[in-house]
Amino acid sequence: MIDERFALPPTVDERILLDTFLDHQRDALVRKCAGLTDAQLRLRPVPSSGLSLIGLVRHLATVERWYFQAVIADSFPGDLFDLSAGPDAPFTDVADATGPETFAIWRAEVAVSRRIAAARPLDAIGRSPDAGREHSLRWVLTHMIDEYARHLGHADLIREAIDGETGE
Repeated sequence: MIDERFALPPTVDERILLDTFLDHQRDALVRKCAGLTDAQLRLRPVPSSGLSLIGLVRHLATVERWYFQAVIADSFPGDLFDLSAGPDAPFTDVADATGPETFAIWRAEVAVSRRIAAARPLDAIGRSPDAGREHSLRWVLTHMIDEYARHLGHADLIREAIDGETGE
């Protein structure tokens, strides 16, 4: 695998840098789930955690929707998943989730996020509908890189417990 981040020139502009790093994290999520069955994607093999790979994908789709559509675009179309069981439902309510369906949802959210981000400057300001906190697009892109990186560490542990595969 070629890591496109290392091909960037040292003088690349900030927007290309942020977009490239975020897309690398998004691509890593797909790689960490590749080749697994639906049953394997739903497994929660780490005894101290209730996380599954499919739950992580569902969560990241939710986060994509929230930060880009609700915060930056001020156009929240509603929750992706039923949250009546609580805010962690995307992580935990995975009994009927399938890989193809879940990744289709995630890919659609990523596509919308990319369109929203591409149409705005980095210093565009959005406001979270729940608490009214303001965030720049720059902050959202940086936060999303962090969000993916943190959960990709979880994904490594889960994947290793499923079939011994790890890393990029």
